[in-house]
Amino acid sequence: MKIVVGCVVKKDNKILMVQEGQKICYEQWNFPAGHVDEGETITDAAVRETYEETGCKVKLTGVLPISTVKNPNGESVFHVRFTADMIEENIKVDGDEILDVKWLEIDEIKNMSKDKLRALDINLNFIKNMEERKIYPLDVFDMGIYIR
Repeated sequence: MKIVVGCVVKKDNKILMVQEGQKICYEQWNFPAGHVDEGETITDAAVRETYEETGCKVKLTGVLPISTVKNPNGESVFHVRFTADMIEENIKVDGDEILDVKWLEIDEIKNMSKDKLRALDINLNFIKNMEERKIYPLDVFDMGIYIR
């Protein structure tokens, strides 16, 4: 099982999006997101991934409902997206994994086809949940690290 985390950063009816450079999703737009590293909290991973993919520093403000997806290979993936505010906007494109970083109009994203928006159904659902204010407090995550 994998956990993929990311941020939905909204400003002036636009959302910060990244254009993917990986072969499997080349040129598709996505929220800044990635995998949780071993020993890392889910919240720290979301902030880190957003910074690595955009160059921007963010502060998490809430969490959207979690999606579970079963990949064609049978692997389950949990998708956790946080709402976040921009702390420091310093957009940088790394060029390897990410081709571009832009603020896109919400309606433009909602009208994208599956070949333009990565994980179309999942990402559109995150936007819908955000618009319907299905945003939950961050304290739903117990960030304690327990040692046996």
